[in-house]
Amino acid sequence: MLVYPGFNPIAFEIGRVKVHWYGIMYLLGFAAAWWLARRRAARPGSTWKPHDVDDLIFFAMLGVILGGRIGYVLFYGLSFWASDPWYPLKIWEGGMSFHGGLIGALVALALFAWRRDRNVADVYDFTAPLPALGLFFGRIGNFINSELWGKVTTVPWGFRVNGEVRHASQLYEATLEGLLLFAVLWWFTARPRPRLAPSGLFLVIYGVARFLIEFVRVPDEHIGYLAGGWLTEGQVLSMPMILAGLVMLAWAYRARQPSGNFLPAAATPAR
Repeated sequence: MLVYPGFNPIAFEIGRVKVHWYGIMYLLGFAAAWWLARRRAARPGSTWKPHDVDDLIFFAMLGVILGGRIGYVLFYGLSFWASDPWYPLKIWEGGMSFHGGLIGALVALALFAWRRDRNVADVYDFTAPLPALGLFFGRIGNFINSELWGKVTTVPWGFRVNGEVRHASQLYEATLEGLLLFAVLWWFTARPRPRLAPSGLFLVIYGVARFLIEFVRVPDEHIGYLAGGWLTEGQVLSMPMILAGLVMLAWAYRARQPSGNFLPAAATPAR
């Protein structure tokens, strides 16, 4: 058994301004995405330029933040909104949804693709490995905030929190949805793949990882289980991701359209 050290969620204060670790984790995630994208854009054969990456990350940031907050309110916080009409604007109280952030990012990246006259599927594929480290940092932020704990357990790696030993589901997610997802996608996208294959693989890996971890997570108290004493909102939202990812992978390897992220000489999909 491990003992939760009880971190202070506030990293430091400047006058009356309090800087939270969770906000720092968001900044680290976006910084990592920018750095990784810059590295990929600098590789020989890439059709991306540094200024493309800068604008891409800007669009993605707006999509993730707005979509994440709106998604949380719609998927998890309608009861809070019903009692407080200003609740959606109270972002300092927490509450961000990955699935909402994903939808927001997809919309923002589609707008970026339209403005730059790029194929939207190529933009999604280029971006596919970038969110994973952000997901890792975000879950570490959840751990520091002592939120999203898992079920009571007897496993030796459980953490004692408030007198109970619980699964550190935030760290499970940081490992599977963060580090594992990044390692697989970064390797997979290191060479040309058929168009939409990277995006499909992202959806499958994240969706499966999230679906499995939900078995040890505790659902939001105001929502609880949706059916059978085990089905959660997170699992319901993950199932379409898995299905969509499988369909995209099947289509990608059937159509074998070359990726527009590489110059034609390097764009023959790997078999």
